[in-house]
Amino acid sequence: MFVTRHTHVVDIVLGDKLWHLYETSYAGMSEAAVTREMLYRSEFDETIADPTNRLWVLWDDAVPVGMSLVATDIGSTRYLSRAYFEHHYPDHMRRNAVHYIMWLVVHPAYVAKGAIVRLAKEGLALEASEGVLLVFDTPQANAREGAGFQEMMSRLARSVMGGAPVHHLETQHYYAVDFSPAEQVRDRDTADSGRVHRA
Repeated sequence: MFVTRHTHVVDIVLGDKLWHLYETSYAGMSEAAVTREMLYRSEFDETIADPTNRLWVLWDDAVPVGMSLVATDIGSTRYLSRAYFEHHYPDHMRRNAVHYIMWLVVHPAYVAKGAIVRLAKEGLALEASEGVLLVFDTPQANAREGAGFQEMMSRLARSVMGGAPVHHLETQHYYAVDFSPAEQVRDRDTADSGRVHRA
C-alpha cells in the first residue's frame, strides 16, 4: 500500500474511483447519525476540485482504499465559523493555520489492516510541521468514550508530534418536538387525567 497527495482533482476516472470509496465507507452512517455526514456527489466533486484542499489517498495497487481531505481555508467550507476561530485562536488565523479535516474514510475491508493509521499519519505529519490547529468533528455514533474518533486522533497526534493535545471545542445536541397525532392524543389524555371534573 502507498499514499498519494492530490489537489484540484478534476479527472473523471479518478473522481469516480474516489466517490465509490467515499460512498462505500459511509454505508450505514446515514441511519446512525442525525446530521447529514455524507456529501452529495456534486459537493464531493467540488470539494476534491478545490485547490486549497489537501487530499490524501491510500492505495492497494490501483484501488483506493482510504482517503482523507483537509481544508486549508475554513472560509470555503460551510461547516466552521471563521468568527469563532478569529476570536479564540487569533494567532492561528493570522497565520492561516486553522485547517479542517472534512473526512477520513477507509474501505470497510481495510479498517482492521492499519489503513487509518497509515493514511492519517501521512497527512498529520504535514499539518504538524506547519504548526496548524487541525479541527475535526465526529457524530455521536463515532464518539464512543475511550474508543471514538477523537481518541484515535489523540493517539495519532501523539505518535506524530509527541504531546499534541486534542481539545474538545463544543458539543451540539439535536432535539425534536413531535407533533404527530399519537403524541398529541397521549399528551391530551395525560392532561385530562390530571383535571378535576365537576358534574
